[in-house]
Amino acid sequence: MTDHVFYSWAAQRTFEPTVIAGGEGAWFWDEGGTRYLDFISQLVYLNLGHGHPKLIAAIQEQAAKLATVGPNFADTTRNEAARLIAEVAPGDLDRVFFTTGGAEAVEHAVRMARLATGRSKVFAAYRSYHGSTSGASTLTGEPRRWATEPGMGGVVHFFGPYPYRSAFHAESDVDECARALEHLEQMFTVEGPHTVAAVIVESVVGTNGILVPPDGYLAGVRELCDRYGALFICDEVMAGFGRCGEWFAVNRWQVVPDLITFAKGVNSGYVPLGGVILGARVADVFADKPYPGGLTYSGHPLACAAAVAAITTMRDEGIVDRVRDQGEQLVRPLLEKIRERHPSVGEVRGLGMFWAIELVRDRATREPLVPFNAAGADAAPMGEVVAACKARGVWPFAHFNRIHVVPPLVITPPELEQGLAAIDDALDVADRYYTGG
Repeated sequence: MTDHVFYSWAAQRTFEPTVIAGGEGAWFWDEGGTRYLDFISQLVYLNLGHGHPKLIAAIQEQAAKLATVGPNFADTTRNEAARLIAEVAPGDLDRVFFTTGGAEAVEHAVRMARLATGRSKVFAAYRSYHGSTSGASTLTGEPRRWATEPGMGGVVHFFGPYPYRSAFHAESDVDECARALEHLEQMFTVEGPHTVAAVIVESVVGTNGILVPPDGYLAGVRELCDRYGALFICDEVMAGFGRCGEWFAVNRWQVVPDLITFAKGVNSGYVPLGGVILGARVADVFADKPYPGGLTYSGHPLACAAAVAAITTMRDEGIVDRVRDQGEQLVRPLLEKIRERHPSVGEVRGLGMFWAIELVRDRATREPLVPFNAAGADAAPMGEVVAACKARGVWPFAHFNRIHVVPPLVITPPELEQGLAAIDDALDVADRYYTGG
């Protein structure tokens, strides 16, 4: 059945994907009828869940009206999607350049920053993921970039805050913030401030650990960019559109970047859509000269119709506020109880419906359950934990030594409790590998 599909991130000979037959809300099921709670939201994009009737109806209605139109024409659905996105964006960010996904959005945000500043270098963090196109892969600060290096020129990596595994030997969030900002300022100094076009960060780091920045960090990056004339790019592809209990995660800290990249949750991935949100500071550069970039399917009407329906539904149903409240009142206390029960849980962290359970062999030394970038036999303990979750009806998101809790935003409290209880049981497997006192 899958002989003709070439799969991403997979060794083709040994990869045996599960065949999905359908889904509804926070659930999906395979062709044998086995049901799973979707604690991965597919790839952390299915914010409104499987089979949402309003999104489906919007796509069907748009297809009957105007199925496609080129980006060189105006389209009322595209205009409405851009208007709604601008309404929920922070500060004066009120223009939208549409792409078909997050990696393209990152590529264009960097291109815009370089053209707007006339500079070439871009600072990007270690422990980040920005996509797998050539430029986005180079910006990525984790092992998946290695196979495609040297990649795009001008990218310089730096360490962002990670209090649990501090690169700065900090013992508090306050110290971690101060030292991370000092490190970033030193990067400007040694690289030459006049050469730096932009700093790009995930507002809340996603795949590489759900790393919520300490209070003051994003504001500090904003200040450094202003001081040295660089643009500040926030990658909100995973964190945006309600995932963190805010329309955009930066809203939590009242920070306004120069450019925001988005995708995933903007329309729950029902039709591919991404983009860059920008304000006058960047847009005015191209007021009288063309922007040298475009995409055949930029702002595709079916994707934009789904975005209009998604944003409208989230507003009408108060989903952003509900996610914020459930994250603090339900998920956090349940995860803290899981941490108390399992010695292998070194830390739980997150916000909204965006959480990580970091697994260790020893709490005192913080030795990870599996080594960094483990594969084969070295990664087997995490494979066993994942299998135990699936056996209990939960499909988890796993990366390195972490289980991420990232279900659809429409998940109900009983479903959340059911899923976390299954993970709680599955972590008995991780405890068997614990070697600490």
